[in-house]
Amino acid sequence: MARYEIKGGTPLSGTVTISGAKNAAVAILPASLLVAGPCRIENVPDISDVRILLSILEGMGADIQRPEENVVIIDCSKVTDTRPNPELVKKMRASYYLMGALLGRCGRAHVALPGGCNFASRPIDQHIKGFEALGADVEETDDYVELEPGPHGLQGNRICLDIVSVGATINIIIAAVLLPGQTIIENAAKEPHIVDLANFLNTMGANVSGAGTDTVKIRGVESLKGGTYAIIPDQIEAGTYLAAAAATGGNVLVRNVIPKHMDCITSKLAEMGAEISNYDDALRIRAAGRLRHTTVKTHPYPGFPTDMQAQICVCMSLASGVSRLTESVYETRFFGYCSELESMGADIQINGKTAIVTGTDRLYGATVSAHDLRAGAALVIAGLAAEGTTWVKNIHYVERGYERLIGKLTALGAAIRRVED
Repeated sequence: MARYEIKGGTPLSGTVTISGAKNAAVAILPASLLVAGPCRIENVPDISDVRILLSILEGMGADIQRPEENVVIIDCSKVTDTRPNPELVKKMRASYYLMGALLGRCGRAHVALPGGCNFASRPIDQHIKGFEALGADVEETDDYVELEPGPHGLQGNRICLDIVSVGATINIIIAAVLLPGQTIIENAAKEPHIVDLANFLNTMGANVSGAGTDTVKIRGVESLKGGTYAIIPDQIEAGTYLAAAAATGGNVLVRNVIPKHMDCITSKLAEMGAEISNYDDALRIRAAGRLRHTTVKTHPYPGFPTDMQAQICVCMSLASGVSRLTESVYETRFFGYCSELESMGADIQINGKTAIVTGTDRLYGATVSAHDLRAGAALVIAGLAAEGTTWVKNIHYVERGYERLIGKLTALGAAIRRVED
């Protein structure tokens, strides 16, 4: 077991460079199963979710090389295994993209149900709806999902998602790329990493249009060729450092970002009193004086992201007045971290889908436990802002999605270290 020791109270100051997007990487790596030939993928974050995925693919027969930092060359030409290692699959949520990738590549798949963060019930019914619309017969048990071609074979189709689902949108795109005919996804999610996946596939020879809108069209092609692609910067990692700077009263330049992707986050931080400066591929945040209260409601992109809910809650806990935070995507997400923040002195009342956050002058160090990836990041921010020493346990959740967290925060002046028990 390991934990973080954080001695708080120091404003963050300096420059931090954002890594490649976790949510894009964990979609693009399974999608490489569709490619006939080596793919050179750059700006790949070195995080545990990526390492698990690479282990899964290598176990299935992929040839994987790491010629330099944050670069992966992956050749799946010899992969024939349609049953990825269930023990590894169960360690992460995004392993369900192997279903769509194997269905598109081999016409069948047998994939264990995914694991990952358990902050809410996250069914895959929309994924299954998409696979069935593409002509697959689906057997779903408590342990696995098995996909086989139906009586009429696999082919493109029109699919209208019942809810906006990022995972289902990605899985259907991946599954449909090599199928005959055209697939149209209506009520599709619009997140930047969906656009990044489509750009990756198109670079390899796919025909995907409309990514980033609510209607995505995929016209099947016969094959994909190898090529080189660089993953976009991580919107949520960047937002986490912005929130950390705001909570600690810092002055931080956040490099390697796409400012347009950050608008939904920076607009709220500016509303709370932080000064935001935009550059071509960077943002600067200055937070002088106490933050102001605000109201936030999470929405699918381009709304405020659910993956930033916990981090903005820490800022609200230190702001003047009473803030309201409403979760519209995963309504039980509050319960993973709010009680931990309360042990540090936060004043949070939960009423259904809304948290009422009354700002306090300061937080105090305590021993707290991460319950999921983003909740863990929020507890780190709280520790950085708090008086005294904070211990954050269950840090394996945090390390699923943040590359070199200790090094980056230390470079900003934070007193944080990883302690092995």
